[in-house]
Amino acid sequence: MSAEDFGFPDQYRLGTPAEYKKVFTNPVKSTDKYFTVLATNNILPHPRLGLAIAKKTIKKAVARNRIKRAVRESFRLQRQHIVSIDIVVLARGDAANAASPILRKSLERHWHKLVDRCDSCS
Repeated sequence: MSAEDFGFPDQYRLGTPAEYKKVFTNPVKSTDKYFTVLATNNILPHPRLGLAIAKKTIKKAVARNRIKRAVRESFRLQRQHIVSIDIVVLARGDAANAASPILRKSLERHWHKLVDRCDSCS
């Protein structure tokens, strides 16, 4: 694998409000103490990621940015194993104080759970 395989180009991001709305309307959910992850199938040959880290939930900008970096990194490392789905990650309050390795483990469990659940749905 080259360094390009681990980048995060625009094609792997949800960009428009309509794309987010599509995920929020009828999602497959995965929830734990740190994250709620929503997903729906897409017609593209690759997965896409969107972040919805609320200021109301995670008060400090430093914590929000750390969580976003952790989510993007986990997605970049796992996207070869994720099927063609659109994903929106919402952080929960406990994520603000969690250590990075804990967030990575949580996200990895979510990716595997969503792949299994979205394979079975149309």
